[in-house]
Amino acid sequence: MGSSQNFAQSPQLKSMLEIFLLETGKRKVIYEERAHFEAPNWSTDGNYLIFNQNGLLYKINTDGSSKEQIDPGTAVNCNNDHGISPDGTMLAISNNDPIEGATSGTSRIYTLPVTGGDPRLVTLKYPSYWHGWSPESDAVVYTASRNNNFDIYRISIHGGDEERLTNGPGLDDGPEYSPDGSFIYYNSMQSGSMEIWRMKTDDSEKEQLTNDSYSNWFAHPSPDGKYFVFISYLEDQGDRHPPLKDVALRLYDLNTKEIKNLCFFTGGQGTINVPSWSPDSKHFAFVSYNNK
Repeated sequence: MGSSQNFAQSPQLKSMLEIFLLETGKRKVIYEERAHFEAPNWSTDGNYLIFNQNGLLYKINTDGSSKEQIDPGTAVNCNNDHGISPDGTMLAISNNDPIEGATSGTSRIYTLPVTGGDPRLVTLKYPSYWHGWSPESDAVVYTASRNNNFDIYRISIHGGDEERLTNGPGLDDGPEYSPDGSFIYYNSMQSGSMEIWRMKTDDSEKEQLTNDSYSNWFAHPSPDGKYFVFISYLEDQGDRHPPLKDVALRLYDLNTKEIKNLCFFTGGQGTINVPSWSPDSKHFAFVSYNNK
């Protein structure tokens, strides 16, 4: 679930776009700015990343060069929930629309060409926050508040009725398909704390995968299906995912079910809200912050 707030816009805030190399366990800053940006996606051809900044989307080469704005058409208030379709042709975005009588929670999902252009509305209802594409690029899964409860939904990119996939009393967020289309991973307060779960794509067999003292968010399966990376707040945050907190990125081995700590830094909201694996599953991108 994204935020439209440009948090901590103080002159000293630095955002750093980083790449983590799975084979070496090393991280590399490829771009930094004394400004606030969020949530990188990795292109399906492996050549560039997309992130959001001040309501707009930008692309940047994986070496950190040639930052350029993507034409969003009329969608000029995007939040940090956006992603590239598996077939590489489309972007799904969540845009905070100007809706008469509503002062917040107006995010709706659109699709547009990956190179930019006119957005096409997918979800009539709001708020709706995109998080994942189906492997066939014909549907999206998202978090939405209906009747004051956040659950996970699915809808065809051609519109129509949305399908509710969870119906618990607590927050469910961050849904994302496994590459083979067998599961949807998500994070949920169902057990009383924020943990990573998964379910079959027909919403059956809901299974809790993590169980610890951290607040665990945003499971992103690797394209080769071996792992998922996720972000953990070191102190319990309840059902919130605030910015500028002590966090870790962790790796869950889907074969052994072992969890490995990868790195620790200041982050949270905006760090890794959306899919950011490289196509070869050797790297993923994230954003860290320094507000000192």
